[in-house]
Amino acid sequence: MTGGFLDGDIFRGLAFRILVFLSLALLPFGLISVVQTRELAEQAARNAETSLIGLTERAAGAERTVIQEAFGSAEAMSSIVRAFVAEPEACSDFLGQYIESEDRYSHIGFVGTDGVMNCTSAGGVHNFSDDPAFKQVLLDPRRNVRFIGDPTISGKPVLLVLRPVFEGDTLLGFMTVSIPRATVDDIVRPEPERLPYGVIVFNRGGEVLLSSPGDFDAELNQPLNRSLTALIGEKPVVFTDENNAEDTRVYSVVPIVPDVVYSMAVWRSDDLIASTDRTGRLSLFLPAMMWLASLVVAFWSINRLALRHIRKLSRQMRLFAYNRRMPRNTLGNGVPRELQEIQQSFVNMAASIIRDEASLEDNIRDKNILLKEVHHRVKNNLQLISSIMNMQIRRARTEDARFVLRRLQERILSLATVHKNLYQSERLDRVDAGALIKEIVPQLLVVGLPAGSGTKVNQHYDQIMLDADDAAPLTLTVSEAVTNAMKYINEPGQGIKPQIDITFEMGDDDTAVFTISNTTPEKPRHKGTGLGSQLINAFARQLNGDVETIHEDGLYKLVLTFPLGQRDLKIHDY
Repeated sequence: MTGGFLDGDIFRGLAFRILVFLSLALLPFGLISVVQTRELAEQAARNAETSLIGLTERAAGAERTVIQEAFGSAEAMSSIVRAFVAEPEACSDFLGQYIESEDRYSHIGFVGTDGVMNCTSAGGVHNFSDDPAFKQVLLDPRRNVRFIGDPTISGKPVLLVLRPVFEGDTLLGFMTVSIPRATVDDIVRPEPERLPYGVIVFNRGGEVLLSSPGDFDAELNQPLNRSLTALIGEKPVVFTDENNAEDTRVYSVVPIVPDVVYSMAVWRSDDLIASTDRTGRLSLFLPAMMWLASLVVAFWSINRLALRHIRKLSRQMRLFAYNRRMPRNTLGNGVPRELQEIQQSFVNMAASIIRDEASLEDNIRDKNILLKEVHHRVKNNLQLISSIMNMQIRRARTEDARFVLRRLQERILSLATVHKNLYQSERLDRVDAGALIKEIVPQLLVVGLPAGSGTKVNQHYDQIMLDADDAAPLTLTVSEAVTNAMKYINEPGQGIKPQIDITFEMGDDDTAVFTISNTTPEKPRHKGTGLGSQLINAFARQLNGDVETIHEDGLYKLVLTFPLGQRDLKIHDY
């Protein structure tokens, strides 16, 4: 019972079905809530990315200002250099005077496509034609910024800003501006509300130009799965990746000079993006909690308003079904009106059932009494007939007549025994066949076996309940079989001790088996008429049974097998 409840009853319950339909009703609202919360989370993520990009731009503001001003100076100087390109000394004097007035730069110069720099703020002539870096610049004549750790002219680490100079479509050379690394480090930087873990400035070739603060390891904190050249683009980007030390970091990349120099801020994983991830998880957690809270409130309301009262009413119905116990109290005034009406209808129905059952029991009791009285009177009438026949037997003149009347009297007494057992039994539709046979057989043995015959009788009877309609043909069959056994049994002194074995027991497949066997002489002293065998076969057919006889080695055996239980009895005309 418990297993069935756990396996399936809970899914067929009212509470479960209401919760299912309520869940379906709340599903659209839940989906809307999830979508809206997702949108808020995405908006928060976009805001966080925008905030990181803004913080990155502020953190790289000093580098941006210095590099952009250097490109502006290089562009301004390139116009002047074109005018002095044929006068190297005048060009060098002009650039030297500019350097003296502009202390942010350590050197400015113009190098031609042949690699010779004769227009320089440091004076003199410098040849870079064999420099691999210069050869590479010639292959890609675009604006660029490079870090020179040991420059030939200034001798101190610088950021070298290169700007190509064209005359129409012809490349004349490159304007170079050297920014000392110390100058960049000494710039006063604005303090944003949140500082990144570190900042890396790199050019479009993926070369690291600058990093801050001073103890920040730029090589170790670069993204593991993305190269710096892969981050080159026109738009700022924010992403999460592991660094070369396999620590999770958040990276934000913004262009300082588009397509030339970029700044990448490195943030720890517990910064704004981490909180955005938590917001994304909350976007699913909060609607789920709201859905569960709605179901809990709905279930509590349903249980308080209906389910507990329905369970109470169900217990009252079960008690009435088991022991006809009427409800002692009502559900109460706080119960919904519909449930009160249901209980009142149940009480009225229960009272009507009790009255009807009492009336039926009285009718059945009266009918049982009448049936028992009928069986009792039938038994008395049969016994009266037996007494009359007994008087007739004493007046009979021949032994054959007395034998025939005695056989009829035995059959009548067998029927009387059946009716006696029926009116003495508690049930009128069933009778104990074993007890019935046990009562009939001794009566027959007393009459049929003379005193001092020395016949041994073995009896064994199981308690088998039989339909009342089968009792009469069974007792008549037993009576005929026992009478035949006593008629044809051998007498003492004929080599075999006379013996009769009688059993009645359960067989296979809900059948009953009656067996009687007796010893027989080699030559019977009576010649049978065959009437007993005909009657036995006739009564067996009424029982829908089979009769089997075996006669061998001085032993005669009769076996009657018939089914028990409900069956359609055949009516035979004899």
